[in-house]
Amino acid sequence: MRCHTCGDETSPADNECQNCYTPHGQPALAPGVPTYSVRGIGLAASVAVGATALLYALVALFPLAGVVLAGRARESQDPDVLLGAVLLEVVLSLPFLVAYLTAAVLVIIWTWRARKNLDAFPGALPHLGTGWAIAGWLVPFANFVVPARVVANLARDSLWKRFTPGLVWIWWAAWLAFSVGERLVSRRDDRAYARLPEEPRFDTEFRWYADFYREALGWHLIPLVACLTAAVSVIVLIRRISVAQEQRIALGRPAWPVPAGWPAPGVPFGYAHPAQPGVAPSPQVPAEPTVASPQVPPGSGGTIGA
Repeated sequence: MRCHTCGDETSPADNECQNCYTPHGQPALAPGVPTYSVRGIGLAASVAVGATALLYALVALFPLAGVVLAGRARESQDPDVLLGAVLLEVVLSLPFLVAYLTAAVLVIIWTWRARKNLDAFPGALPHLGTGWAIAGWLVPFANFVVPARVVANLARDSLWKRFTPGLVWIWWAAWLAFSVGERLVSRRDDRAYARLPEEPRFDTEFRWYADFYREALGWHLIPLVACLTAAVSVIVLIRRISVAQEQRIALGRPAWPVPAGWPAPGVPFGYAHPAQPGVAPSPQVPAEPTVASPQVPPGSGGTIGA
């Protein structure tokens, strides 16, 4: 007996497939339960996450430009040059904020759809309801735990794992380090910048600005590494889970009969197909002549024209 989900041989001694954990006799999809496509939204979420990570890298490395501008301000003794560093930071921060919000919305939508699909997978054991796929990101304090549990469930039941893959914990630990670390570093920068003179006049005061940006660069490297690690990890998870779910959904769709003359399933239109052996028409058997009465031409004396 073969499993309807993965095709592996199953043993009557077990109640479920030992590869994909689908109960014996169950189809790949539960009948009547809706499923949702996750490939497109997963791709969009991955692109948004990658763009967010790259934009944050520019924000985190911005102190390099601050060091250069502080040096030029010191050479020219012109405090207005330092305003250029402030404007540059704002210009870099706005695109990052837009990308961050976009990525957050797309990841939440993907998480909700992927969680809904688990309801259609026989053998899946989701521990949290579908609503937590959204609320888990938004409820304070719960957002430190719930999203990791939801994605861990997605990874186990979509990738046929008994235990949560380690990549889930790497992603969540890096995400928490980035979320908390970025806030702490920003507050530290605000306090340190507030202690600087608003209009430096002496060489020493200009040097304080350069020292501030050098220290800020070192502190920003910590959330930057965490951000890049979290971004790469969640992109890989989204891709693997999306591919696995799409394959199972395609496997569970009913196979409709193919009309005559149409290509076989999986064969695109326009490809040549082997000619089907035809049946030769039966030979024509000449009919045997039959004996009929001779035709006698009409003569005079008939009833008509007599």
